[in-house]
Amino acid sequence: MLKLYGFAVSNYYNMVKLALLEKGLPFEEVPFFAGFSPEALAISPRGKVPVLGVEQGYVNETSVILEYLEQTQSGPALLPSEPFQRAQVLALAREIELYIELPARSCYAEAFFGTPVPEAIKEKAKAELLLGFASLGRHGKFAPYVAGPSLSVADLYFLYSVGLACAVGKKLFDMDFLAELPAAKSLFARLEQNPNVQRVAADKDAAMPAFLAMVSAKK
Repeated sequence: MLKLYGFAVSNYYNMVKLALLEKGLPFEEVPFFAGFSPEALAISPRGKVPVLGVEQGYVNETSVILEYLEQTQSGPALLPSEPFQRAQVLALAREIELYIELPARSCYAEAFFGTPVPEAIKEKAKAELLLGFASLGRHGKFAPYVAGPSLSVADLYFLYSVGLACAVGKKLFDMDFLAELPAAKSLFARLEQNPNVQRVAADKDAAMPAFLAMVSAKK
């Protein structure tokens, strides 16, 4: 059986978890906070989550795990088989990660944990996020999903990265990054009705108190 290593508060972990659920694959969740101990690094070379345990060993990095699942497992496809359409989905996912997820992440400490972030970093993140959301508006189809008529890998990144970036925008900049993207807001509403998305959200909510306590203990 596939084993998913990580923790339910991680957005990248939840991307893979939702993919497994959407494809109807049996899997075991293994609590794993990674880090830099020899035991952790034997599973995750960079000490990160998630990691997928398979018969031959371990697969790390979210984008690689998602492509691995497409190539090796059954269930509804989350990537098109046609090369050009596949490239469009993967490009959208990468754009969300590079131009929305990463700038927003530089501000997570203040937005979610109350640890101040230098103004210069926040201003740089804000500028990059505005460019990133503009790019999403140009490239995303939202018809009704990010890349077209069906749920894809791009929607996993959209749901679990864009949502956090929007929270950063509201908390730190008093901005609605989706103000000019009503179709994106509609997609969030659609995804929130998905039973698997609801299951992932419930698991995250249940795990949050213990996670926050762990973060607080490390301060």
